[in-house]
Amino acid sequence: MNKTHTYLIGEIGQNHNGSVDLAKLLIDKAVQPVVDDLFNLELKPWDAVKLTKRDLAEELSASAMAKPYDSPHSFGATYGEHRAKLELNDEQHFELYQYAKSKGLDFVETLCAIGCLSMLKLFTPDRLKVASRDLTNLPLLEAMAETKIPMVISTGMGGIEEIDKALEVITRHHNQVTILHCLSQYPSEYKNINLNSIHYLEKRYSGFEIGYSDHSIGIAIPIAAVAMGATTIEKHITLDRSMKGTDQAGSLAPDGIFRMVRDIRNLEMAMGQMKKERSEAVASAKVKLERSIATNRAIKQGETITEDKIYLLSPGDGFKWVEKEQVIGKVLKEDVPADEVIYPSMLQ
Repeated sequence: MNKTHTYLIGEIGQNHNGSVDLAKLLIDKAVQPVVDDLFNLELKPWDAVKLTKRDLAEELSASAMAKPYDSPHSFGATYGEHRAKLELNDEQHFELYQYAKSKGLDFVETLCAIGCLSMLKLFTPDRLKVASRDLTNLPLLEAMAETKIPMVISTGMGGIEEIDKALEVITRHHNQVTILHCLSQYPSEYKNINLNSIHYLEKRYSGFEIGYSDHSIGIAIPIAAVAMGATTIEKHITLDRSMKGTDQAGSLAPDGIFRMVRDIRNLEMAMGQMKKERSEAVASAKVKLERSIATNRAIKQGETITEDKIYLLSPGDGFKWVEKEQVIGKVLKEDVPADEVIYPSMLQ
C-alpha cells in the first residue's frame, strides 16, 4: 500500500438495520463525488465499504440470547431476536459485494465466527476483518488466515501480548496483515485514544501496515491519525445519526462522509517530502509581498546612495537587503522619489 494514499474503509457494519436497500444507499454515499470547491479538484472517494457477518449459532450463550432486550435500539423482544433481525444472509452479502464492486469499491467483511466462512463459497472479499473482540479468537483467526485473503485486525480490546499471538497464528499462512490501532469505547473519550500508539505499532511491527479504526465523534481524530502515518482508516457511516441502532449516533452522516474523505485526501497532498525549500507555488506572492531596497526620501540624479537613504518596501522584485552592497555607493542615473524601489536600471 502506497504511504501517500490512505485506504479508507466506510464501515456499514450493521447500520443497514437488516435492509439490503439501506446498505446500497450507504454504498452510494461512499462513492459520491468528493470535490474541493476552493481548488476545483475532484478527489478520490472511499476505497472500500465493510459489512459484518455473525453466525448466531456461535454468537452468545443460550441464556444471553434469550435475555429480554428492552432498549430504544432493540429490533426484537430478546437479544437473540434482535440480532437475528439485523443479520443479512450469505446471498444478501453477495448481492452487496456485487453492488459495491460495480461502483468501484473494495468490499471488506468482518467475520465473527468460523461458520461465517460459508459465504466465501459465493465470493471472495478484498479483505477479511477481525473485530477487536475476536483478537483472541485464535481458532477463527486460523480459519480466516487459511483462506490467504488479506486480513485487517482491530486491536481495540487487546495489547501487545494479544497482537503477538494473533500474528503468530495468521503468519503461519500469510503476511498480508494490516494492524489497526483502536479503542473499543463507543463513543471514544479523547483522553483514552492515545494516537501515539500508531508510532509504537509502526516500530514494533515494521513489516506490517498500521492503521486506525475510529470510534470518536467527528473527523478530527482520523485525520490526525493519517498525519501520524496511519495507512488505513476505518470509520462507521450512516444515512442519519438519529436512526435506530447502537452504532448510528457515533457514525458519520452524509456530510461527515464527504468531509472526512475530502480532508484526508487534501492532507495526503499536503504531507509532501522530508525537505524544506521554496515552492514555485509562492512565486507570485514572493514578488508581490517580499521586501526590496527602496528610497526613504527623494534622491536626485547623480547623487550617491548611502545606507541612511534606504530601507525596505514591497514589492519584492528589487534588491534584497543581503544585496545592499550592490546599491550603497552607487550613483543614480535619474531622480527617484521617496518610497520607491531601486532597480538596477536606475544605477550608473
